Amino acid sequence: MRKIVAQLFISLDGVVETPHEWHFPYFNDEMGTAVDAVLGRTDTLLLGRETYDSFAGAWPEREAAGGEDAPFAKILGDTRKIVVSSRQLEFTWRNSEQLQGDLVPAVTALKKEGDGTVAVSGSVSVVRQLLAAGLLDELNLLVHPIAVRKGMRLFDEGDAPLPLRLVSSETFETGVLNLVYAPAEPAGEATYDDARTHLSGSGQ
Repeated sequence: MRKIVAQLFISLDGVVETPHEWHFPYFNDEMGTAVDAVLGRTDTLLLGRETYDSFAGAWPEREAAGGEDAPFAKILGDTRKIVVSSRQLEFTWRNSEQLQGDLVPAVTALKKEGDGTVAVSGSVSVVRQLLAAGLLDELNLLVHPIAVRKGMRLFDEGDAPLPLRLVSSETFETGVLNLVYAPAEPAGEATYDDARTHLSGSGQ
């Protein structure tokens, strides 16, 4: 069964909107390696329409230009790209198709297509729905040491908590934290009385 892995650039205060306006000063070789480990090593990308439009508006031209990022642009072009949208789309970027049907049952079927990884980049609405449905296997957050203070945040208001467990962590030279989470069981109930035994001077 395939894994569904989402990777997002995120600020210290949880903003994920328009990362191109604030994250480039923190992009170094370490982050490039982290991005390549997800986007460059998958055969399928699952993207929301806005993220797809952003990719399709830049990467084909970069591939054609033949610059230093052309090899990565070619990898993205060769990768199967499945786009989530409520309206019918037409594509000019190769290997692009539209997700058929509702997101949750369609992604459930996609997970059963074989082995490997389906990568989600950006696409906040898609990530939220996959998390809520229990379909996201890993959430890779590249946490930037900046408070953007405006814009859409990853986690919106909801009725139920989303418990996660930390799978791995890494600190880049720029101060970016590369954090990988997976779904977890609820932590259970506790009170201050349970917590205070761990405070300094508690006698425990």
